Amino acid sequence: MKIRTFLVFSLFFLMSVFVVAQTQTRTQTAKNGGTTKEDFASIIKDYYAAWNTLDLDQPARYYAKDADLVFYDIAPLKYNGWQEYRKGVENLLKSYKSLKLVPNNDLKVGRAGKVAWTTLTFHLIGTTNDGKTSDLESRHTAIWQKLHGQWLIVHEHVSVPIGGTTASQ
Repeated sequence: MKIRTFLVFSLFFLMSVFVVAQTQTRTQTAKNGGTTKEDFASIIKDYYAAWNTLDLDQPARYYAKDADLVFYDIAPLKYNGWQEYRKGVENLLKSYKSLKLVPNNDLKVGRAGKVAWTTLTFHLIGTTNDGKTSDLESRHTAIWQKLHGQWLIVHEHVSVPIGGTTASQ
């Protein structure tokens, strides 16, 4: 009977330690601004939906506007600041009649204070005005900073693997 009592007590103790640890993690997350992977999953979902509108005012709300920020996209090599990025993407979008970005289910989130980073892959499907199609698996890394109570992208890197899956017709 003593072993049974000891095992029950031990199990109760371990469960209590687990509950306390989970509570402390939630409390620390709340102290850090309450942002969890689930919060960023929602932000990322909205971010991709904003890009899919093809109205650059929509994704603009996710970017810091400092002129010295650097953004890497598939082409060209880099953009300096949101205004240059916006102008380059605007020119690119003029050649597309449709473009859709679909985030895959592999989001990773890291955070240190007011800085967070996200990584994921996404699928790009597009049709140019002359009927050519693009079908690409791509990568997306973003560095976010909490500014004025909002998470904004201060650096972004979008890329396609060499020899990536591309279909053009």
